[in-house]
Amino acid sequence: MPDQSTSMYHDGHRELQDKFDGRRMADALEKHRRLSEFREQDIGFIENVEFFFIATAYGQSVDCSFRGGAPGFVRVTGPARLEWSDFDGNSMYRSLGNVLKSSRIGLLFIEFGAKPRRLRVNGSCALVDGPTPDGHKMTVRVDADEIFPNCPRYIPDLTKAAASPFIPDGTGASAKPDWKNADDLRESLPENDPHGA
Repeated sequence: MPDQSTSMYHDGHRELQDKFDGRRMADALEKHRRLSEFREQDIGFIENVEFFFIATAYGQSVDCSFRGGAPGFVRVTGPARLEWSDFDGNSMYRSLGNVLKSSRIGLLFIEFGAKPRRLRVNGSCALVDGPTPDGHKMTVRVDADEIFPNCPRYIPDLTKAAASPFIPDGTGASAKPDWKNADDLRESLPENDPHGA
């Protein structure tokens, strides 16, 4: 369980809060909006998203990435735990490679539309070897120590279009992305790549 006695702010945060008279608001948000467990509405939101953003860092390697899938691809599996299966990617492992060196992770969930929502989840991440029940390489597990809804006022109202054809179906099959056909990359695909020759 997160240690709520530890502030979510360091000296850099405090310096800017004090410079712009924001410390009182920052303290109020930490006191009233920082959660140690997912609420029912958070679980419903997370388990119905089709994408989220993930941020990791280790030394000079900083990565912010997009993760997408069919609703339900992210699962809340405990009061402050969530998981997802790692889908086929570009084999760089920038985000998850950072996790092997530093488990700290930040997630940002956004819902566009007439009533936008935003939820931030920070915590520690572990990679659980697979294969997963749905045939993927591994499960990504996040134990949250900071869960907080964020003001969605600047989130635009976007018209929802069709889901990406690259989201794996129930068998793990998906459309082949064009970049995997590129002459300079095709021969470098992993041996077990689902779109290999």
